[in-house]
Amino acid sequence: MKKTTFILFILIGFQVSAQKIIQRDPVIEQLVSEVNADSLKSHINKLVSFGTRHTLSTATDKKRGIGAARNWVLSRFQEFAKQSEGRMTAKIDSWVLKPDGKRVDKDQDMGNVMGILKGTDPNDDRFFLVSGHIDSRVSNVMNRESDAPGANDDGSGTATVIELARVMAKAKFSATIIFLVVSGEEQGLLGADYLAQKALDEKWNIEAIMNNDIVGSNNSHDTRIIDNTRVRIFSEGLPAFELDKKAGSIRNLGQENDGKARQLARYAKEVGERYVDNLEVVMVYRNDRFLRGGDHTPFVNRGFAAVRVTEMNENFEHQHQDLRTEKGIQYGDFPEFMDFEYLRKNTAMNLATLSNLAKAPATVQNLTVDTKNLTNSTTLFWQAPKSGKVKGYYVLIRETYQPFWQKKIFTTKNGINLPYSKDNYFFAVQAVGEDGNESLPVLPKVGM
Repeated sequence: MKKTTFILFILIGFQVSAQKIIQRDPVIEQLVSEVNADSLKSHINKLVSFGTRHTLSTATDKKRGIGAARNWVLSRFQEFAKQSEGRMTAKIDSWVLKPDGKRVDKDQDMGNVMGILKGTDPNDDRFFLVSGHIDSRVSNVMNRESDAPGANDDGSGTATVIELARVMAKAKFSATIIFLVVSGEEQGLLGADYLAQKALDEKWNIEAIMNNDIVGSNNSHDTRIIDNTRVRIFSEGLPAFELDKKAGSIRNLGQENDGKARQLARYAKEVGERYVDNLEVVMVYRNDRFLRGGDHTPFVNRGFAAVRVTEMNENFEHQHQDLRTEKGIQYGDFPEFMDFEYLRKNTAMNLATLSNLAKAPATVQNLTVDTKNLTNSTTLFWQAPKSGKVKGYYVLIRETYQPFWQKKIFTTKNGINLPYSKDNYFFAVQAVGEDGNESLPVLPKVGM
């Protein structure tokens, strides 16, 4: 894995030439450099100052509770929008939540805060979402009165989204990026479920969702591991959406490890490590942590490509805890237990992934593999994307047992013949934009 830009110097007489092994888009590189640990810390300190952000806490108090916290995030988005030349707007998407007999015991005013950075290409209808949840809790999930700082869970994810909006609002992307802060995660993924259903009903063309939940602490309490150089990204393999209709084809082609979420996770690993030094993106082959869930799941369940980003080593002394000290151990989710340099790197990884996706052309269309004859070579055909200026295409190749793409072959044509057997390799194609930004990979369907 290469996590830095290596420079190879070749001396010829008195001349020195430099070759970059990893190519970075200078626009994205600049944006990544603007993500700031102190800025992230200030976002989290402000979120903690609201006392509790419990989903069922007061929505009308101007200084305390979920309502005040949402209004502050909205004000941040509105301030950042001033540097967008009119491309960014902000709102609270509100509704009234009815009691469910489980974790909601009264009517509650709900709201997801959304900063919408509209794409510059009128023909590009793609949406890319980045999310965190604003609500916090203590040990009793129904306790809406006690202070629940929620610095890391999920102040860290919310701060990530706010910081991304701050840095990215002034930049131009072909596609639309939505900065999303949802409510109700701790009560049952309620805000994410509401928006995922709305996106499905209104036929939003969402290509990717990066959900950030608990991304700002570098250590675990029981195993005593301390590491701020690795972050986990969770992704499902088999699709939750309409699996009964897809299972036959998946089994026939051996694509159990190639669902849309898994492709997005691979993409985030490659691009994130390209731009962020000293950070390894660790792919976990699960939709979420063991027997647990997050706000990406309602999107996954409706067929969208969504992944969860989470710190490598969780510390449960500072998650879902009443504020107390026992046997010399301080329990509670406070900012002092966080690593803001680690949070900066994780935020920058999100930025690089989103920027590369939103600057790239759309995915290729009608990619097929020729199966007219039994051959030991492979022929692929495809059509240009619906939107975006294309410089060419990457044909991706990997052996069937390999977790990551092993080869990238560039071509300007809309087809290729490869001396690699369909029996032994998987293939995919990415569209490449004029600045070198790659679309998500697409796997071929069977042609005749």
